[in-house]
Amino acid sequence: MEVRDVHHAYRRRVVLRGVELDLGAGMLGGIVGENGAGKTTLLRILAGELRPDRGVVRHQGRFGYCPQTAVLNDALTVRQHLEFFRVAFALPDLRHAEEIMEILRFSEYADARAGVLSGGTRQKLNLTLALMHDPQVLLLDEPYQGFDWDTYQRFWDLAAHLRDAGRSVLVVSHLAYDTERLDLLWRLDAGTLHADAVTSA
Repeated sequence: MEVRDVHHAYRRRVVLRGVELDLGAGMLGGIVGENGAGKTTLLRILAGELRPDRGVVRHQGRFGYCPQTAVLNDALTVRQHLEFFRVAFALPDLRHAEEIMEILRFSEYADARAGVLSGGTRQKLNLTLALMHDPQVLLLDEPYQGFDWDTYQRFWDLAAHLRDAGRSVLVVSHLAYDTERLDLLWRLDAGTLHADAVTSA
């Protein structure tokens, strides 16, 4: 992912002031920032949901986005969600999705309706839907929200596996958790990104 000179304002309120970011293949990066720092606006721009006032965002290959709030249909089962996205992504089968479900340990919920799932299990489905087409660039917004400790550890193992497989992974959070697992860390402050030193993962 390559981000160059991204600016955005809501009328007179300037939110982003020339954001610059490079996330190469095989890199696991993080962005942290306080509430109101502009993370949501930046995320929407990176995901293509919002056009910046100025600047460009480029990424190559398949793109995956896991929003903080899971967009699920409570009347559909986990399996029906997977099948819906399989068709949308033009995938031949659900093997990759099923592998992710095994890693996150929620395969037994395949026939459960989304409406009866706990918050953590809904987030596991949310993450699976973002990963099931094996994207080259992955944007994760508070992806471990609601996870228990075991699943939290499994998430970071999965993120490291994706990085080692040559994927570009960006985790966005309001707090800097486990920064030693990251290759790169930026803080969003006053509308710009500032690189922080991290211990190599």
